[in-house]
Amino acid sequence: MPSDAISPLLTLDGWELLSSLGPYREADSLKLNETLRKAGHSPELVAAALTQARLRSKAEAKFGEFAHQMLFTQAGLEQATRLSIAALHAQRFTTANITSVADLGCGLGADSLAMASLDIAVTAVEMDEITAACTTVNLMPFPHAKVICGKAEEVDLSGIEGVWLDPARRTTNTSGTTRLFDPEAFSPPLSFVESLADRGLAVGVKMGPGIPHEAVPETAEAQWISINGDVVEAGLYFNQLARPGIRRSALVIGKHGSAELTSAEKYEPLKQNAELGPVSNYLYEPDGAVIRAGLVADLARSLGAHLLDEHIAYLSSEEAIDTPFARGYKVLEVKPFNVKALKSWVKTNKIGVLDIKKRGISVTPEELRRQLLTGSGKGPNKATLILTRIGEDRVAVVVEPLGAGEL
Repeated sequence: MPSDAISPLLTLDGWELLSSLGPYREADSLKLNETLRKAGHSPELVAAALTQARLRSKAEAKFGEFAHQMLFTQAGLEQATRLSIAALHAQRFTTANITSVADLGCGLGADSLAMASLDIAVTAVEMDEITAACTTVNLMPFPHAKVICGKAEEVDLSGIEGVWLDPARRTTNTSGTTRLFDPEAFSPPLSFVESLADRGLAVGVKMGPGIPHEAVPETAEAQWISINGDVVEAGLYFNQLARPGIRRSALVIGKHGSAELTSAEKYEPLKQNAELGPVSNYLYEPDGAVIRAGLVADLARSLGAHLLDEHIAYLSSEEAIDTPFARGYKVLEVKPFNVKALKSWVKTNKIGVLDIKKRGISVTPEELRRQLLTGSGKGPNKATLILTRIGEDRVAVVVEPLGAGEL
């Protein structure tokens, strides 16, 4: 976003115009543009105000009512931490009695906002000038928060007790942006984070949920977080921010509230020791955070369930189990995975809507659904198939999702 898309708003007239706009509606934007220009506002100011109104509307999902007093960039909003998750990060520092934090690579300031709201003295650092300008506006209500435009690695941390980092995990090229997977390719790299921890600072860092377990430093606690089934991050915590006796955890947030599954042990793929068994009366699909945290076997043991295959994240049990850590299904039928036979089954049962889930089988659910429904007559019934592998056998499990009151 060029600087001239923000600068018209950093004036009294610009801010007043932006504040006067009601809820953004795409269908009304063209007419509103014409109305504002006829009222004497410059095209540049009108474009900037309408862009911000649109971004504020989108930002409500992450920032709630705070969004109506903030400034955004498109890229910054896409990458911004949800305020509810930023509050969890901030709580780590208050629990550890940390009163001053440098938020390195602060972006639009979601984490800084959450920390400042808890009376932590925040130094927010952002390399991009336009984003830093937005963050300065976003943190204006907090006199104990300041913004520095600069590189994370070059900031003077004298007098700072804690550090929070959200490294850039994308690189920009001529065709757009590309996601990075090597923690040492992040900006700043994970080794820089570790160097801060080695200085005794209370350090936390937001990583992508796909960070491999072997990349997690021995001295860190790792926490994977999911919201309504979407795994949003893996947080690494060092020194005072790491909780005693916890090496890795899955924090699952959903309509039930929040629940956490933890382990004191480092993840060792060959030492999971979970019981194996056949498809029984109920099947469970663990939450993505549980899978990412390597806690599937731990979940199976805690529920008294068993794995179908030691390499695949599906559990089964004789009795229905109510757990926030997995989606439950009642097993109706178990079939060999055979496309021709499944197509016949779809037609016989007059299935017109088919949900397909799979693990351990190289099929594309969308393509298989098209194959199975083509020529079936598209009947009135709905069905769910779970495709998986048990040892060398490929199976199709016909299931019915468990709803409230069925457990």
